[in-house]
Amino acid sequence: MKNVLLLKAGDAAHSVRLGVGDYEHWFVESLAPGGCRFDILHVHRGARLPDSATGYDAVMMTGSPASVTQPEPWMERAAEFMLGAAAHGVPVLGVCFGHQLLAYAHGARVVRNHHGREIGTVEVSLSEEGREDPLFDGLPERFTVQATHEDIVEEAPTGATVLAGNMNTAVQALAFGPLIRGVQFHPEVHPAAMRALILARAEKLEVEATARGHGRGERVPRLLAGLAPSPAGQRILRNFVERFT
Repeated sequence: MKNVLLLKAGDAAHSVRLGVGDYEHWFVESLAPGGCRFDILHVHRGARLPDSATGYDAVMMTGSPASVTQPEPWMERAAEFMLGAAAHGVPVLGVCFGHQLLAYAHGARVVRNHHGREIGTVEVSLSEEGREDPLFDGLPERFTVQATHEDIVEEAPTGATVLAGNMNTAVQALAFGPLIRGVQFHPEVHPAAMRALILARAEKLEVEATARGHGRGERVPRLLAGLAPSPAGQRILRNFVERFT
């Protein structure tokens, strides 16, 4: 049994929570059947972090509606904790917001994506280094995952390696040394959860599409029609637990 400390960095919209659960539920759903138990800390609400990650096999951080472009004290504390955990031999995985916070902690700039929001089922491609990284063991060079984000890591910080990217977001996955990984996409999210996320943001998505010159009422149906299974996501999470701990 692997003990995982999950740093919860935000809350899903009320309609999403009612239908498919909150962020932490999707991690537990993906990994608990394989032998993981979770302690969940609501760090975005000021939950006290432990003095160290001793006793845990891994630390993970969820996504968040919050933005690293507007750093808050709790973000700084969580970033320091994750770096400290890795320094003491505990592997760390940051997802979406968590990925961006790790990059920020390593000196990268996190910015609004000039390509606009990426949401839905998307394809990402592994870099040469990504094809050799144990996080992506057993996956093809290109695979589909679920994604939803407006911010991106502008470029890899010094010492980090880009493992995956796509046309919307060049830095879809990063390696920060041997024990820290970040992924911009959401390996924990399944299509039903992504559907709920799209519907919860439907009005905003249509406004964004109209502002970019697309016909109103087109984007949400197109996104929903494009939803597809993403088994690679669960494989990535399991690779992290099995290969890094």
